[in-house]
Amino acid sequence: MRLGLYNIKTELEDLGLKYTEPEVYNSIVTKIKESKEDQKKYLDQFTNTLKEGIDKEDFSYEIKGRFKSIFSIRRKMRKQNVTFDEVFDKYAIRIIFKPISSDEKHDAWKIYSIVTDNFRPNPSRLRDWISQPKSTGYEALHITVVGPEAQWVEVQIRSERMNEIAEKGYAAHFKYKQGNENESGLESWLNKLKETLETNSLNAVDFVEDFKLNLYSKEIYVFTPKGDLKSLPKDASALDFAFSIHTDVGLKCRGAKVNGKLVPLSYTLKSGDQIEVITTSNNKPNVRWLDFVITARAKTKIRAALKEEEKLIAEEGKAILTRKLRHLKIAFNEKTINELVTYFKLRTSFDLFFRVGNGAIDNTQLKAFLSQRNSTFINFFKTKLRRTTTNKVQIENKEEVTNKIDALVFGKDEEILDYKLSKCCNPIAGDKVFAFLTIKDGIKIHKKNCPNAISMQSNYAYRIMQAKWIDSTKQDFKVILHISGVDSKGIINNVTRIISNNIGVLIHGINISGNEGIFDGKISLSVKNSSQLNKLIKSIRKVEGVKNVERVNRM
Repeated sequence: MRLGLYNIKTELEDLGLKYTEPEVYNSIVTKIKESKEDQKKYLDQFTNTLKEGIDKEDFSYEIKGRFKSIFSIRRKMRKQNVTFDEVFDKYAIRIIFKPISSDEKHDAWKIYSIVTDNFRPNPSRLRDWISQPKSTGYEALHITVVGPEAQWVEVQIRSERMNEIAEKGYAAHFKYKQGNENESGLESWLNKLKETLETNSLNAVDFVEDFKLNLYSKEIYVFTPKGDLKSLPKDASALDFAFSIHTDVGLKCRGAKVNGKLVPLSYTLKSGDQIEVITTSNNKPNVRWLDFVITARAKTKIRAALKEEEKLIAEEGKAILTRKLRHLKIAFNEKTINELVTYFKLRTSFDLFFRVGNGAIDNTQLKAFLSQRNSTFINFFKTKLRRTTTNKVQIENKEEVTNKIDALVFGKDEEILDYKLSKCCNPIAGDKVFAFLTIKDGIKIHKKNCPNAISMQSNYAYRIMQAKWIDSTKQDFKVILHISGVDSKGIINNVTRIISNNIGVLIHGINISGNEGIFDGKISLSVKNSSQLNKLIKSIRKVEGVKNVERVNRM
């Protein structure tokens, strides 16, 4: 409907049924043809009754009667498990009116009252898309009534403007747009599409996926704390709602309250929920957010923010690398950077600076590079490799970190476990996969489109575990630290301050208790890598009163 393709959709559905289920299709067509005269008489009888009432109000209008599409009737037969004759609303009437007042909505409801004065409505089948239009821009009143001979008839009420948009799509809206009217769901979608088109950072695949997210989505309706109504795609998260309010609200979102209760950012919203967003000024987006947001706006803004964060980390990494190379008495120049990029199997200098900045490349690895660099034999081959490389790596080049998929993580906590790759589908790094727990071989990895996937998921669902490939230098990992020592005033505050001062480290939970002068407990954290974790543990051990800090598996 957004693109004015609804009529084409209906025709394609009928043609699809014609070739996939020809017997069913021909049967419905035959029955429609056989009852054509009866249909016309029935629809004429129904519309004549309506005309008498509408004419009294001096409306200029048109009534169109039709039999529902073949595909629609077939869908009802299947859904309701009934025969053709038992489908209760095969008829549809559309009333298209020219407004007689400045209030289109008021006129639509006046016609609605005329319809219900003459025919008994089914209250459960009322659809009011005028008070709250669909995000597709569709506006109309739909009501199913009992017509003559106790037949159910669907009545659609639209103004000429509403009908134009329904038939021709969003572009038709501007024919009727006047003055500085408030932004509708239609305009909101157009603005989202414009925003997506103007986002240069998206590649072609991401653009198509984000466009599909905007184009195809069932809707839910939720409320802001002030009672304003907002529409979101079905299965949208609390974080999607935050980004729908404003980009800054989304990026600074720390949590949310749904119907007064505190929920995680990944909480799936339902129609009727009232959401209050909790923000903090020092909050930063996390790559994990991309796993549960579903709106194109949220995904685009998170990716853009993450790239900005990567730039800052890379700038810091460049400064750190300059100092470390000076300490190791190595010149910071293009030749050295090229050698480092080759040594660490990266593609750009930006990749190198980013990984130094987030701690993925530390002093130990740089010393190992220096050791190999001093080897004449290895240096000879590196020189040969550089000569055959057509595209030299520059110190300042692409501001985008290359995805270096090097780790497979399991479950919601993204644990690293031992596994084997299955031979039936031969998955490789980067494929969409799942884990299957076997008795003999432990965890086996299968592609999601593996020939055996359906059989395993239907017969052994309890053995299936979520799994995905990641770039370990960009991913956060959950760890749990067991900490104990001598209890003293402010000691926990000192520990948490040290954790918070580490860039990229987040605290998920703290469970610490004191007893007769000693304390003992656990802290759940997210860290970037083992190097960052080891530095953090060393820093915590230096806090006065802390006697022991070690990594454990469970809270």
